[in-house]
Amino acid sequence: MGKAKWLFGFLGWVSWGPIGALLGFLAGTAVDSLISYSRLLTGGEAEGAQQQAPPRTGNRGYSAGEQRNSFLVSLLVLSSAVIRADGQTHPKELDTVRDFVRRNFGEQAVDEAMRILDGLNAQQVNIYSVGGQIASYMNYSQRLQLFHYLTQISIADGTFSPSEKSVLEAIAGAIRLTSSDAASVIAMYYKDSGSAYSVLGISPSATDEEVKAAYRRMAMKNHPDKVATLGPEVQKAAAEKFRKIQEAYETIKKERGLN
Repeated sequence: MGKAKWLFGFLGWVSWGPIGALLGFLAGTAVDSLISYSRLLTGGEAEGAQQQAPPRTGNRGYSAGEQRNSFLVSLLVLSSAVIRADGQTHPKELDTVRDFVRRNFGEQAVDEAMRILDGLNAQQVNIYSVGGQIASYMNYSQRLQLFHYLTQISIADGTFSPSEKSVLEAIAGAIRLTSSDAASVIAMYYKDSGSAYSVLGISPSATDEEVKAAYRRMAMKNHPDKVATLGPEVQKAAAEKFRKIQEAYETIKKERGLN
Protein backbone atom coordinates (compact mmCIF):
# COMPACT_ATOMS: atom_id res chain seq x y z
CA MET A 1 0.00 0.00 0.00
CA GLY A 2 1.56 3.28 -1.07
CA LYS A 3 1.98 6.09 1.40
CA ALA A 4 0.57 8.82 -0.84
CA LYS A 5 -2.99 7.50 -0.66
CA TRP A 6 -2.82 7.52 3.15
CA LEU A 7 -1.49 11.07 3.29
CA PHE A 8 -3.99 12.38 0.75
CA GLY A 9 -6.81 10.45 2.42
CA PHE A 10 -6.01 11.89 5.83
CA LEU A 11 -5.75 15.43 4.47
CA GLY A 12 -9.08 14.88 2.74
CA TRP A 13 -10.64 13.86 6.07
CA VAL A 14 -9.31 16.94 7.82
CA SER A 15 -10.66 19.22 5.09
CA TRP A 16 -13.89 17.60 3.92
CA GLY A 17 -14.69 14.54 6.02
CA PRO A 18 -15.30 10.99 4.66
CA ILE A 19 -16.06 12.09 1.12
CA GLY A 20 -12.87 14.15 1.11
CA ALA A 21 -11.00 11.12 2.37
CA LEU A 22 -12.32 9.06 -0.52
CA LEU A 23 -11.22 11.68 -3.02
CA GLY A 24 -7.89 11.92 -1.24
CA PHE A 25 -7.38 8.18 -1.44
CA LEU A 26 -8.14 8.29 -5.15
CA ALA A 27 -5.66 11.13 -5.71
CA GLY A 28 -3.06 9.38 -3.57
CA THR A 29 -3.56 6.14 -5.46
CA ALA A 30 -2.85 7.98 -8.70
CA VAL A 31 0.38 9.36 -7.22
CA ASP A 32 1.41 5.90 -6.01
CA SER A 33 0.72 4.50 -9.48
CA LEU A 34 2.96 7.14 -11.04
CA ILE A 35 5.70 6.27 -8.56
CA SER A 36 5.37 2.57 -9.36
CA TYR A 37 5.40 3.30 -13.11
CA SER A 38 8.54 5.41 -12.78
CA ARG A 39 10.22 2.49 -11.00
CA LEU A 40 9.37 0.26 -13.90
CA LEU A 41 10.84 2.74 -16.39
CA THR A 42 14.08 2.93 -14.40
CA GLY A 43 14.32 -0.83 -13.99
CA GLY A 44 12.93 -1.01 -10.45
CA GLU A 45 10.32 -3.52 -9.41
CA ALA A 46 6.98 -1.86 -8.80
CA GLU A 47 5.00 -3.00 -5.83
CA GLY A 48 1.84 -4.78 -6.94
CA ALA A 49 2.88 -4.59 -10.60
CA GLN A 50 1.11 -7.84 -11.44
CA GLN A 51 -2.11 -7.57 -13.40
CA GLN A 52 -5.18 -7.33 -11.19
CA ALA A 53 -8.84 -7.94 -11.87
CA PRO A 54 -11.01 -4.87 -12.58
CA PRO A 55 -12.43 -3.38 -9.37
CA ARG A 56 -15.96 -4.21 -8.39
CA THR A 57 -18.33 -1.33 -7.90
CA GLY A 58 -20.46 -0.91 -4.81
CA ASN A 59 -22.13 1.99 -3.01
CA ARG A 60 -22.80 4.97 -5.29
CA GLY A 61 -20.43 3.52 -7.88
CA TYR A 62 -17.43 3.31 -5.52
CA SER A 63 -15.17 0.34 -6.17
CA ALA A 64 -14.68 -2.30 -3.47
CA GLY A 65 -11.19 -0.94 -2.78
CA GLU A 66 -12.51 2.60 -2.37
CA GLN A 67 -15.19 1.37 0.03
CA ARG A 68 -12.59 -0.48 2.11
CA ASN A 69 -10.34 2.59 2.31
CA SER A 70 -13.24 4.83 3.32
CA PHE A 71 -14.38 2.24 5.89
CA LEU A 72 -10.90 2.29 7.42
CA VAL A 73 -10.71 6.09 7.60
CA SER A 74 -14.19 6.17 9.16
CA LEU A 75 -13.09 3.56 11.70
CA LEU A 76 -9.96 5.52 12.61
CA VAL A 77 -11.83 8.81 13.08
CA LEU A 78 -14.62 7.35 15.22
CA SER A 79 -12.18 5.11 17.10
CA SER A 80 -10.45 8.22 18.40
CA ALA A 81 -13.75 9.36 19.95
CA VAL A 82 -14.33 5.95 21.56
CA ILE A 83 -10.77 5.61 22.84
CA ARG A 84 -10.83 9.04 24.49
CA ALA A 85 -14.34 8.64 25.91
CA ASP A 86 -13.16 7.73 29.42
CA GLY A 87 -10.31 10.25 29.43
CA GLN A 88 -7.64 7.60 28.96
CA THR A 89 -5.90 5.86 26.08
CA HIS A 90 -5.60 2.15 26.82
CA PRO A 91 -2.96 0.08 25.02
CA LYS A 92 -5.43 -2.76 24.45
CA GLU A 93 -7.80 -0.43 22.62
CA LEU A 94 -4.96 0.69 20.35
CA ASP A 95 -4.02 -2.96 19.84
CA THR A 96 -7.57 -3.69 18.66
CA VAL A 97 -7.32 -0.97 16.01
CA ARG A 98 -3.82 -2.10 15.07
CA ASP A 99 -5.03 -5.69 14.65
CA PHE A 100 -7.91 -4.58 12.41
CA VAL A 101 -5.57 -2.66 10.11
CA ARG A 102 -3.07 -5.52 10.01
CA ARG A 103 -5.69 -8.14 9.11
CA ASN A 104 -7.44 -6.00 6.50
CA PHE A 105 -4.66 -3.92 4.93
CA GLY A 106 -1.41 -5.69 5.80
CA GLU A 107 1.50 -5.07 8.13
CA GLN A 108 2.86 -2.29 5.94
CA ALA A 109 -0.22 -0.16 6.63
CA VAL A 110 -0.15 -0.40 10.43
CA ASP A 111 2.39 2.33 11.22
CA GLU A 112 0.73 4.84 8.89
CA ALA A 113 -2.74 4.12 10.30
CA MET A 114 -1.55 4.48 13.89
CA ARG A 115 0.15 7.78 13.07
CA ILE A 116 -3.15 9.03 11.66
CA LEU A 117 -4.99 7.83 14.79
CA ASP A 118 -2.42 9.57 16.98
CA GLY A 119 -3.02 12.81 15.07
CA LEU A 120 -6.78 12.41 15.44
CA ASN A 121 -6.43 11.86 19.19
CA ALA A 122 -4.88 15.32 19.43
CA GLN A 123 -8.00 17.04 18.08
CA GLN A 124 -11.70 17.07 18.90
CA VAL A 125 -13.83 14.87 16.66
CA ASN A 126 -17.30 16.18 15.87
CA ILE A 127 -19.22 12.92 16.02
CA TYR A 128 -22.37 14.33 14.47
CA SER A 129 -20.67 16.00 11.51
CA VAL A 130 -18.56 12.92 10.80
CA GLY A 131 -21.46 10.55 11.37
CA GLY A 132 -23.72 12.43 8.99
CA GLN A 133 -21.19 12.16 6.19
CA ILE A 134 -20.62 8.46 6.87
CA ALA A 135 -24.36 7.81 6.74
CA SER A 136 -24.53 9.54 3.37
CA TYR A 137 -22.21 7.11 1.56
CA MET A 138 -22.07 3.88 3.61
CA ASN A 139 -24.98 1.44 3.45
CA TYR A 140 -26.81 0.39 6.60
CA SER A 141 -25.19 -3.03 6.99
CA GLN A 142 -21.73 -1.50 6.63
CA ARG A 143 -22.58 1.08 9.29
CA LEU A 144 -23.74 -1.74 11.56
CA GLN A 145 -20.41 -3.48 11.05
CA LEU A 146 -18.53 -0.25 11.74
CA PHE A 147 -20.46 0.11 15.00
CA HIS A 148 -19.64 -3.50 15.85
CA TYR A 149 -15.91 -2.74 15.56
CA LEU A 150 -16.26 0.40 17.67
CA THR A 151 -18.02 -1.60 20.38
CA GLN A 152 -15.20 -4.15 20.36
CA ILE A 153 -12.69 -1.32 20.78
CA SER A 154 -14.62 0.07 23.76
CA ILE A 155 -14.45 -3.25 25.64
CA ALA A 156 -10.85 -4.10 24.72
CA ASP A 157 -9.60 -2.90 28.11
CA GLY A 158 -12.09 -5.14 29.93
CA THR A 159 -14.33 -2.32 31.14
CA PHE A 160 -17.37 -0.47 29.84
CA SER A 161 -17.75 2.94 31.43
CA PRO A 162 -20.90 5.11 31.27
CA SER A 163 -18.93 7.63 29.20
CA GLU A 164 -18.02 4.96 26.64
CA LYS A 165 -21.64 3.84 26.42
CA SER A 166 -22.72 7.45 25.98
CA VAL A 167 -20.23 8.00 23.14
CA LEU A 168 -21.28 4.77 21.42
CA GLU A 169 -24.93 5.77 21.62
CA ALA A 170 -24.09 9.20 20.21
CA ILE A 171 -22.18 7.59 17.34
CA ALA A 172 -25.08 5.21 16.65
CA GLY A 173 -27.43 8.17 16.33
CA ALA A 174 -24.97 10.14 14.22
CA ILE A 175 -24.50 7.32 11.69
CA ARG A 176 -28.27 6.79 11.70
CA LEU A 177 -28.60 3.39 13.29
CA THR A 178 -31.84 2.62 15.10
CA SER A 179 -31.57 2.53 18.88
CA SER A 180 -32.63 -1.13 18.90
CA ASP A 181 -29.88 -2.10 16.44
CA ALA A 182 -27.28 -0.24 18.51
CA ALA A 183 -28.55 -1.93 21.68
CA SER A 184 -28.39 -5.28 19.86
CA VAL A 185 -24.68 -4.90 19.11
CA ILE A 186 -23.88 -3.73 22.64
CA ALA A 187 -25.84 -6.65 24.13
CA MET A 188 -23.62 -9.10 22.22
CA TYR A 189 -20.80 -8.14 24.59
CA TYR A 190 -22.55 -7.03 27.79
CA LYS A 191 -24.65 -9.99 28.77
CA ASP A 192 -27.36 -10.01 31.41
CA SER A 193 -30.61 -11.91 31.93
CA GLY A 194 -32.30 -10.13 29.02
CA SER A 195 -29.38 -9.72 26.63
CA ALA A 196 -30.54 -12.46 24.25
CA TYR A 197 -33.75 -10.50 23.68
CA SER A 198 -31.80 -7.25 23.27
CA VAL A 199 -29.64 -8.88 20.59
CA LEU A 200 -32.80 -9.61 18.61
CA GLY A 201 -34.14 -6.12 19.29
CA ILE A 202 -37.20 -7.25 21.27
CA SER A 203 -38.36 -7.45 24.89
CA PRO A 204 -38.87 -10.62 26.97
CA SER A 205 -42.62 -10.06 26.67
CA ALA A 206 -42.53 -10.72 22.91
CA THR A 207 -44.68 -13.57 21.64
CA ASP A 208 -43.13 -16.68 20.09
CA GLU A 209 -44.09 -15.45 16.63
CA GLU A 210 -42.53 -12.06 17.34
CA VAL A 211 -39.32 -13.81 18.43
CA LYS A 212 -39.17 -15.77 15.17
CA ALA A 213 -39.91 -12.67 13.09
CA ALA A 214 -37.26 -10.67 14.95
CA TYR A 215 -34.66 -13.36 14.30
CA ARG A 216 -35.44 -13.42 10.58
CA ARG A 217 -35.26 -9.63 10.43
CA MET A 218 -31.93 -9.40 12.29
CA ALA A 219 -30.42 -12.31 10.34
CA MET A 220 -31.24 -10.62 7.05
CA LYS A 221 -29.96 -7.21 8.18
CA ASN A 222 -26.67 -8.61 9.54
CA HIS A 223 -25.87 -11.26 6.95
CA PRO A 224 -22.11 -11.33 6.10
CA ASP A 225 -22.87 -10.97 2.39
CA LYS A 226 -24.09 -7.42 3.10
CA VAL A 227 -20.49 -6.30 3.70
CA ALA A 228 -18.74 -8.44 1.09
CA THR A 229 -17.29 -5.38 -0.69
CA LEU A 230 -15.32 -4.44 2.44
CA GLY A 231 -13.09 -7.49 2.11
CA PRO A 232 -12.88 -11.05 3.50
CA GLU A 233 -11.69 -10.09 6.98
CA VAL A 234 -14.56 -7.65 7.55
CA GLN A 235 -16.93 -10.26 6.18
CA LYS A 236 -15.44 -12.77 8.64
CA ALA A 237 -16.11 -10.37 11.52
CA ALA A 238 -19.67 -9.94 10.26
CA ALA A 239 -20.04 -13.72 10.33
CA GLU A 240 -19.06 -13.64 14.00
CA LYS A 241 -21.77 -11.04 14.66
CA PHE A 242 -24.22 -13.21 12.70
CA ARG A 243 -23.36 -16.19 14.94
CA LYS A 244 -24.11 -14.14 18.04
CA ILE A 245 -27.56 -13.43 16.67
CA GLN A 246 -28.07 -17.14 16.05
CA GLU A 247 -26.84 -17.94 19.57
CA ALA A 248 -29.28 -15.45 21.07
CA TYR A 249 -32.12 -17.02 19.11
CA GLU A 250 -31.13 -20.52 20.22
CA THR A 251 -30.98 -19.35 23.85
CA ILE A 252 -34.51 -17.98 23.68
CA LYS A 253 -35.79 -21.07 21.88
CA LYS A 254 -34.32 -23.29 24.59
CA GLU A 255 -35.86 -21.17 27.36
CA ARG A 256 -39.27 -21.32 25.71
CA GLY A 257 -39.10 -24.88 24.41
CA LEU A 258 -39.54 -23.76 20.81
CA ASN A 259 -38.73 -25.96 17.84
